[in-house]
Amino acid sequence: MSDGPINLNKARKARQRSDDKARADANAAKHGRSKAERVAEAARTDRARALLDGHKFTEDE
Repeated sequence: MSDGPINLNKARKARQRSDDKARADANAAKHGRSKAERVAEAARTDRARALLDGHKFTEDE
């Protein structure tokens, strides 16, 4: 057997943490985006907003 007694609560909690981590990693791979993708989309959004703001018609013009 093993070298000594094991704490079943610690073993149960460690197994639960590893299961939760695996589930989180799977969800991140399925639904998540990388930081580079988020930054690129923010830049595209900012450029599009600036382009539209540049084409706005105001009464002063």
